[in-house]
Amino acid sequence: MNNRPGCLAGLLRLAVLNVVFDFLQERFGFGRGCSCSGIGCGIILLILFVIFACSIVTGIDWFRFL
Repeated sequence: MNNRPGCLAGLLRLAVLNVVFDFLQERFGFGRGCSCSGIGCGIILLILFVIFACSIVTGIDWFRFL
């Protein structure tokens, strides 16, 4: 049985991910914090965004091991 979500659900998840990413980038991302902490947090947030976006687009559940 195929339990994949539809296109609209995927687009909604991407929209929510975008809003959360923008909020976190404004608070902790590039250009925030002292010296290199803003760059470090910005890169970490960018990597997490790419992982979650690929997970939503491809339908891979990274927390399921079976």
